[in-house]
Amino acid sequence: MANNYVLIIDDDEAVRKSIGLFLKMNGFKPILSPNPTEGIPLLSEFDFSCVLLDMNFKVETTGEEGLDTLKKIKQHQPDLPVVLFTGWGSMQLAIEGMKLGASDFLNKPWENDHLLKCITDAIAVEKNKFKTKLPEKSPTRKKLEQQFDISHVIGQDPKLLQVLETVGRVAKTNAPILIMGESGTGKELIAEAVHKNSPRKDNEFVKVNLGGISQSLFESEMFGHKKGSFTGAYTDREGRFAVADKGSIFLDEMGELDLSSQVKLLRVLQERKFEPLGSSKTQTADFRVVSATNKTLPDLVKEGKFREDLFFRINLITVVLPPLRERKGDIPLLANHFLEQLEQSYGITGKSFAPETLKWLQKQPLKGNIRELKNWVESSVLMSMNDILQVSDFENNPTNINAFQNDEIKEEIIPNGMTLEEMEIIMIKNSLNDNRFKIAPSAKQLGISRNALYRKIEKYGITDAQD
Repeated sequence: MANNYVLIIDDDEAVRKSIGLFLKMNGFKPILSPNPTEGIPLLSEFDFSCVLLDMNFKVETTGEEGLDTLKKIKQHQPDLPVVLFTGWGSMQLAIEGMKLGASDFLNKPWENDHLLKCITDAIAVEKNKFKTKLPEKSPTRKKLEQQFDISHVIGQDPKLLQVLETVGRVAKTNAPILIMGESGTGKELIAEAVHKNSPRKDNEFVKVNLGGISQSLFESEMFGHKKGSFTGAYTDREGRFAVADKGSIFLDEMGELDLSSQVKLLRVLQERKFEPLGSSKTQTADFRVVSATNKTLPDLVKEGKFREDLFFRINLITVVLPPLRERKGDIPLLANHFLEQLEQSYGITGKSFAPETLKWLQKQPLKGNIRELKNWVESSVLMSMNDILQVSDFENNPTNINAFQNDEIKEEIIPNGMTLEEMEIIMIKNSLNDNRFKIAPSAKQLGISRNALYRKIEKYGITDAQD
């Protein structure tokens, strides 16, 4: 930032002086004002990096005066970060403030470390915001690789490169990021890119599939538990947030989280505090949150299925991943990448794709995006006897979903009138056999969660699966 000036507008002299002294000790230059009337003119006198704004200056505690002041600040300097501050906080007031452009919302009494983090994050996000706007000319892959660690993300389509540039720049901050995109577009890889390019890269990157955690196990899984806190709790268990301390936590399938668990999640995201089940001792953790969903969260908010306050808490920065059909030029790159992975995993050598095969793959719908392409390539390579894979190797592959979706594909390629359920059973059994009947690698190969695979195994009565 170009300067360290922070404007503190609060009618409580003790609060002003206390925060001012704390910020000064941390390298800032605090300017104190007792009310908006005296504070607003200061915006023209100093080049502020951030404003800490109290919400109430009268006997009434509606927060209306604070919201009015926020509007004036944003009219005067739209890009100036504003952190709201009040002893009479409410979630609705926080939501209104965020809608008007506030960067964050704090309640009194405050914790100095959390206050400092809110201010530094707000400044860092605003500093990088202009860099996240789409450039007039798309960046090149080579240029991005010189700046950021993105080697694990395959592709050079302009839409993907713009996403990677945004991710690389905002990764330097601690701001929460929401990754949106269809199933199979690679949201987890983007989350990893955020972590790898952040100051937290040497600490834990914890992945959590919220869609696979039941409501009854949410607290134990996320916050941990003490021995004996419930039936089956034979030992102490550290929760995911504790493991993610000083690192990052990736909350996948955010749209699947039930309302009860959303309330519990909101509290820990706001306060960075939680209590393990069976313990009365509050723990704290310092983590960076990256969320992902294949659902349209604003629609879920309108339907009452997702809390509005949680939505504003997780999407300070939103990244939208393009589906594979919008970056078809990357399909040959991805296909060859998956072939290289197979060579390393299975020792397969001498395999390649015929040029017409790669062109044909680019014309396929691939509604399952990268995940579908990966499964299709892997199974076709493993099943084919040819060194150079032809179109027929993909068309005749039993895992070819398109064979059942494309009217132009002839019915004869479905073996012996086999049903979709029968096909799925074969795929599951083959995957279990490939992975010595272990659940985790089998689920990964199939492109589904462990819980989803457990449910299918139970549904079809498949035996010999191991955890």
